[in-house]
Amino acid sequence: MRRVILAAGLFAALGLAACDSSKSEDTAAAPPAPPKSMARQAQFYAGQEQISKVDTATVKVGKAGVLEMQASGGVGMPGYKNAGFVPRINAAPPKDGVYEVDVVADKPATPGAAAATPIEVKGAWSPYPVEHLKGVKFIAKTNSVVAMLPAG
Repeated sequence: MRRVILAAGLFAALGLAACDSSKSEDTAAAPPAPPKSMARQAQFYAGQEQISKVDTATVKVGKAGVLEMQASGGVGMPGYKNAGFVPRINAAPPKDGVYEVDVVADKPATPGAAAATPIEVKGAWSPYPVEHLKGVKFIAKTNSVVAMLPAG
């Protein structure tokens, strides 16, 4: 009886070891998860939504403590207006110094035919976190672009 119990325990241990090794191979092949944002979205106005995509973005320090921001991207149809930036809310300064903003615009009141349309967005952030800011991450529906502050 003792031999039967020992044999059953040995087979169970080998079976579990084989299951464990296959799981570690599967997790090694999985791509790493993108870093989670620690900021939360601010409230959008009624009719306002993120643009579809951001292609390029720039930031520079303007006069009197103003951060000038510019982004170009695309929307799904013509007629979007009042494009701008909505900074995300952070409980503490980001460790990497990259703050996040949503790139938004007002949807057209009457939806038209779907056609990819370019959009230019310009805006200023005042007062911005001068002590901590090293760059800005511009977030759209499908992607994001990071623009770092120029050195100096």
